[in-house]
Amino acid sequence: MENTTRKQPVNLRLRGDLLHKARSSNINLSQTLEQSLQKILKEQDRLTWMKENREAMEAANRYVDEHGLWSDGSRMF
Repeated sequence: MENTTRKQPVNLRLRGDLLHKARSSNINLSQTLEQSLQKILKEQDRLTWMKENREAMEAANRYVDEHGLWSDGSRMF
């Protein structure tokens, strides 16, 4: 899904050898950076959510360990 937010110019400093290889390989630096940032930010959001909800997940797991699942008697396998 492509975001339609207005793009903004930025200045970056890159190692010269990486810049040369990327350009010679026709790699779109803006697109590559956006995709990498999206992946990194998504992972950070996931880790934050896990940290914020750890106690609730542990409580739910303890409940299932002690009481089982509501569907335990209904399973056919």
